[in-house]
Amino acid sequence: MNSFPMLYTSRLRLRELRPADAPAVFAIHSNSANMRWFGVDPMADLAQAHALIETFAQWRTQANPGTRWGIEHNGELVGSCGLFKWNRSWNSCSLSCELAPAARGQGLMSEALRAMLDWGFAHMQLHRIEALVHPKNAASHALLERLSFKIEGTLREAAFWNGGRHDLRVLGLLAREWLDKK
Repeated sequence: MNSFPMLYTSRLRLRELRPADAPAVFAIHSNSANMRWFGVDPMADLAQAHALIETFAQWRTQANPGTRWGIEHNGELVGSCGLFKWNRSWNSCSLSCELAPAARGQGLMSEALRAMLDWGFAHMQLHRIEALVHPKNAASHALLERLSFKIEGTLREAAFWNGGRHDLRVLGLLAREWLDKK
């Protein structure tokens, strides 16, 4: 992967996360209620936000690379979304995203994911994108289903965070389903 792919929508700029974003990333990732379905324990300090931003930057250099965009709305970072674990021989990858509570209910994540999915299918030549979602995460399920993702099954007790094991639902989107939606 070469230069970072900036994406633009009518209201958003999807851009590379940078060290100056650490306070906003920390605000999102340290909120226990916000992170209850995300798959990791809430952050305890700002150093963890800096480390996460560095991890996202390193994704682009891995053998199975990924890209994580910061979602900027009205000049403020309100969340992030990404495509990762790119299996080039299978033309597949995984999706992940999170949004600050104050930015919810405005259609921002839907707008961001549409731009990201367009880019992934076109530039990464993906055939399949999947997401792993906690069964009780109704908002993420509804969003992904509006984007034509289909529930494919459940990974029983596949995840561990907040001191407990969690099932994860697998949702998948094929390129032809995305193109049919357009």
